Amino acid sequence: MTRLKPEAILPQDASAALLVGRLWDPETQGPRPVLFHEGVLFDLFDHANTVSALLNHNDLHGVLEGVRQEGARSWNLESVLNGGRGRDEPHLLSPVDLQAVKACGVTFVDSMIERVIEERCAGDLTLAEQMRAQVLESIGGSLAGVRPGSEEAARVKEVLVRAGFWSQYLEVGIGPDPEVFTKAPVLSTVGCGEDIGIPSFSSWNNPEPELVLVVDREGRVRGCTLGNDVNLRDVEGRSALLLGMAKDNNGSAALGPFIRLFNDSYTLDDARQETIRLTVHGTGGYTLTGTNSVQRLSRPFEELVGAAFGPHHQYPDGFALFTGTLFAPNEDRNAPGMGFTHETGDTVQISSSRLGTLTNTVKPTEKLEPWSYGIGNLLEYVLKMNNPAARPHQPAHHG
Repeated sequence: MTRLKPEAILPQDASAALLVGRLWDPETQGPRPVLFHEGVLFDLFDHANTVSALLNHNDLHGVLEGVRQEGARSWNLESVLNGGRGRDEPHLLSPVDLQAVKACGVTFVDSMIERVIEERCAGDLTLAEQMRAQVLESIGGSLAGVRPGSEEAARVKEVLVRAGFWSQYLEVGIGPDPEVFTKAPVLSTVGCGEDIGIPSFSSWNNPEPELVLVVDREGRVRGCTLGNDVNLRDVEGRSALLLGMAKDNNGSAALGPFIRLFNDSYTLDDARQETIRLTVHGTGGYTLTGTNSVQRLSRPFEELVGAAFGPHHQYPDGFALFTGTLFAPNEDRNAPGMGFTHETGDTVQISSSRLGTLTNTVKPTEKLEPWSYGIGNLLEYVLKMNNPAARPHQPAHHG
């Protein structure tokens, strides 16, 4: 568990930002949707039992404005961050709950090249550098500006196939349809300050810093947050059919610290211009930095959302959509030619000046606290809390 300060996780313009999230409440022993305002987390449970229900509210902004004025239960953010993460202490959770957690892959041409390399190496990181040089040589060094589904993209695909680099990743990277997959089960994502996991069966893996769109049941993007789509490069490289094994493990999806809702201070067009920064601090002074420039996405947000939601697929509780990453670390961490892979104890920071900073620490997946709070637990909690006799007796400010 990582101890944090409010200024270390909040957006630079937090005073103008409309931020919602989730908090574990030790008094009622369950998760509460919360609104952040001027250093305080206000309890939203009486207006919406879940973040999903909150974001599906047609008068979302009106609900949030009323909460600040009515004296709801509240917690001081600094006190929450200074505490522990046990059931008897308030702590931040992932800001989504009943939403499906989806992800788009190969949404940057640069990352498509890395997926092709992983596949050609069959998950063997020692071959990556040589294969990368061969692939880049065959396409003339860059695919910048190629629009997926265009005639130019079709010609590039033809060149790569003729050069012996056919890959299913070419189809989703520059073909007409994006890749959309289920990243994690409902309620399994971890929040800011929690541990993320790398399974013992992986020896080539990395963080994926991403912008995550939060979409309601009608397909409207209501806001966004930061995400880490933890990736096992060796597993996916062996076969794309192992995507579930590579992507969906305990502690493999981190979100937070808050969802920034769209308002006059921050819009969907602002999100299109985001620059997501990554910093990994390891033992012995090791540091890795990288950048994910959202403006270089090869497909617009509307196309990605439309591939997930529409007449072909609905999400009654809404969904969170990882939009992909430009970043793939190739620099050697230890031995020459071995590239980057995580080590236990790495601190991963994914940040944006407008969305704040998501911080997590890497541990072996098998040593993480088991995931034990599921949909059944949440349903039982909501039913209990909607019994007037079980509610907290009066508003209280904690911390």
